[in-house]
Amino acid sequence: MATTSYAEQANAAARGRPRDATRDEALRRAALEVMAEVGYRALTMDAVAAKARAGKATIYRRWESKLDLVIDTVNQLVHQNIPEPDTGSLTGDLHEFLSAFAAFLSGPTGKAAQALVGELPHEPELATAFRETFLVAQRDVLRGILDRGTARGEVRLDAPRGMAVELAGAALTYRLMLTGDPLDATFVDRLVDQVLLPLLRP
Repeated sequence: MATTSYAEQANAAARGRPRDATRDEALRRAALEVMAEVGYRALTMDAVAAKARAGKATIYRRWESKLDLVIDTVNQLVHQNIPEPDTGSLTGDLHEFLSAFAAFLSGPTGKAAQALVGELPHEPELATAFRETFLVAQRDVLRGILDRGTARGEVRLDAPRGMAVELAGAALTYRLMLTGDPLDATFVDRLVDQVLLPLLRP
C-alpha cells in the first residue's frame, strides 16, 4: 500500500476544507512564537490559542494535532520564503537563494527552527515530517540550480553535487545552531565564492 508524505497530506487537507487564509497565517505565526519561547515539546494548542487570541476549537478545525500544525507551518514558511531563482548564472542563483535562505533563518523563524531541530533526535515522527517538508524543499531548489548550471557548462560533470548541497545547508545551520555568528551577506558571499564555486566549476 502506497504511503502519503506529510507534504501531500497537508496539501490534501488544504484542498479539502475551505479556510480563512488570513486566520491560518495568524495561527501559524502564533505557533512559531510559542515554539520559539518554549520549544516543540512544551508547545500546546492552548498556548497557541492564547497567543493568537483564538478558541482552541478554531485550531482543531484546521489541524488535528500539534504535529500537524507545526509541519504545516514549516511547509508554508518554506514555500513562502525560499525562492527558486533562475538568474541565468550559477553564481547569481546561488547568491540569491542562499541570501534569501539565510535571511529566512535569521528572522523570527530562526529561534523556532533552533527549537524544532533540537527536538528531532527525540521525536521520530517529527523528524520524518521535517525531512519530507523543510529539507526536501531546500534541497530540491539547490539541485535545480546545479542542474541548470550543469546544462550551461558552469558545473563540471564529475562535480560532487550532492556534497555541495549538503555543505550549503550545513554551513548555514552550523552558524544558526552553534556559533551564533550572523548569517549576513559577507558570510553568504564567502560560502559561495570560496567553497561552493571552487567545488563545482570546471
